[in-house]
Amino acid sequence: MSNLAKQFFTLQVGSLVSDAERTYRVSHLISTDTVLAVELATGQSQRLSVEGLKLVDAAQPKEAKLDRDLLDYSEKDWEEGQRRLQAIKPLLENPLRSRAEAERIAAAQGVHVGTLYRWLAAYTDAGHVTALVPERRGRKYGTRLLDETQEMIVQSVIDDFYLHKQRRTVVNAVEEVQRRCRLAKVTPPHPNTIRNRITRVPEGERLRKRGRKDEAVNKFSPVRGSFPGADHPFAVVQIDHTPADIICVDEVHRKPVARPYLTLAIDVYSRMIAGFYLSYDPPSAASVGLCLAQAMCPKREYLAELGVAGNWPVWGRIATVHCDNAKEFRGVVLERGCEEHGINLDWRPVKVPRYGGHIERMMKTVADELHKLPGTTFSNSKDRKGYDSLAEATMTLKELERHLAEFFVNNYHQRVHSELGMSPLRRWEMGLTGDASNAGLGLMPLPHDPERILLDFMPYVERTIQPYGIQIDKINYYDPVLDPYINAIDSTNGAKGARKQNFIIRRHPSDISRVYFFDPAAHRYCAIPYRNLAHPPMSLFELKEVRRKLEEEGRRDVDEELIFDSLDRMRARVEEATQKSKAARRYAQRAARPSASMPKPAGRSPSRGGAPATPASAALTASPFAAVPATTFDEDPFAMPVRPFEELALKR
Repeated sequence: MSNLAKQFFTLQVGSLVSDAERTYRVSHLISTDTVLAVELATGQSQRLSVEGLKLVDAAQPKEAKLDRDLLDYSEKDWEEGQRRLQAIKPLLENPLRSRAEAERIAAAQGVHVGTLYRWLAAYTDAGHVTALVPERRGRKYGTRLLDETQEMIVQSVIDDFYLHKQRRTVVNAVEEVQRRCRLAKVTPPHPNTIRNRITRVPEGERLRKRGRKDEAVNKFSPVRGSFPGADHPFAVVQIDHTPADIICVDEVHRKPVARPYLTLAIDVYSRMIAGFYLSYDPPSAASVGLCLAQAMCPKREYLAELGVAGNWPVWGRIATVHCDNAKEFRGVVLERGCEEHGINLDWRPVKVPRYGGHIERMMKTVADELHKLPGTTFSNSKDRKGYDSLAEATMTLKELERHLAEFFVNNYHQRVHSELGMSPLRRWEMGLTGDASNAGLGLMPLPHDPERILLDFMPYVERTIQPYGIQIDKINYYDPVLDPYINAIDSTNGAKGARKQNFIIRRHPSDISRVYFFDPAAHRYCAIPYRNLAHPPMSLFELKEVRRKLEEEGRRDVDEELIFDSLDRMRARVEEATQKSKAARRYAQRAARPSASMPKPAGRSPSRGGAPATPASAALTASPFAAVPATTFDEDPFAMPVRPFEELALKR
């Protein structure tokens, strides 16, 4: 058996294949086991089973006519090609054909027998009917009629005058050709001839030589199907944000709120969606971290929570996260989380958007899907003309999240990807199980503690432990698990410069009713609730808004009780205004109460009686990745913003 017989091949659009002595060109990839192909002899489109196809040798000679699309031929020329095919068909079907038979057929067709043999040779070499279609009549494209001197003058002007960083115009080039022709005492070509010569200069060359090299590279350098280094699942994951092209409504009154933001992560090797995150808040390090945490964890329970039937078998340790240079990708929280889990955070080169082509194309795919939904904003005002997005909006943020999960799992992952020649799910599985040329990675490692991954990507601060516990933004937290670390001294600093030890504290932006203290002795996170358990849960967005309101009122000595009193008053005003103001509804959604995927305070912590503190894994539910509001952080992720939020219409 030859090596070629043992190889596998991947069908792609444009592949030449054979089936039952007939040759086809693949036009569409329908599913993992069928394709749509055009028979080259007849031009008929047929659905074929992949199992019976053989790849036609790509090394066979190709003529220039192969570069033309089938629809580029006129109906008359195509009919002539079909007529010639019918003429030589008896010769093709008879391997013992004779010269006398060829002469008889040629006479019947009204052509010389040599012409018939040329048709036969052309079809035999090319293997398709386009070889028999007549060439276009008239002057060939690129034919030049100028004499040698005129040609040299025109070319010299294009090379050293027009293709120059000075970016002279076509009119300037025509005038320069005319000037040089006068000096050479030759007749200048017609201006249209000069314009045509300039038009034939490849655009990439024109951009490069006229001082726009970066644009030429981005536009004309190939974005290869295999991203550098993305040779197995989770070798490279690209992540980015976009405003979703749809208006969502609130959960209670079903009235328009705003366009949410979508954070999306895609595995470059397989094009599988690794994770996504929806929020009304602008992109932040928190939204990036939550998206990455979802990407690395199993999603069965998450899909069950959304009510989506299907399989999303993507999890494991990511080698490289590839993202742009936006500030939300350079936060300390994200960098530390990636360092913790051995992820290489790689920023794409500045001004080279083609390096983010996979995620950008996926964003376009998502946008096309959203344009089918009620309340879509389409891509621009021109496409939206005559469509009232606010009036048509019907989906809540949770419903949109469910729809996207359904689309990813049961549609996009299952259909054939045009560049891969297979579905993303099949590609992912192939990367794990291997094929004829690759051994495969084997089963992806499962995270022992998914909640820990989520916590590692949550915003954090460092605090010392005081007798009253921990204070963050004037709010106190306490649990007996903190007692051994009260006023603890940092032993790494030496006795001479003794100082108190800082500990890592994390909190989820959607619910700050408890924080997560990393116990250095137990090597785990423990949930630490409010010191005063009577206080209600609150989001970080609400806390910032309360602090801003108090500052506007001139309150400088802010304490915990004042914060929660102000929170109660503000929530009452929002409740009154919710039905009257879209801004108030947006506020209510961003300040939503803790969702099913977040920790829920349930009375006094059992640890207050001396029992061990509740670990983070017990405080978090099994699926901590639902769409909850995110908050943008500065260098200190818990610091109050200097720039206030936009004024909300909370009054009557």
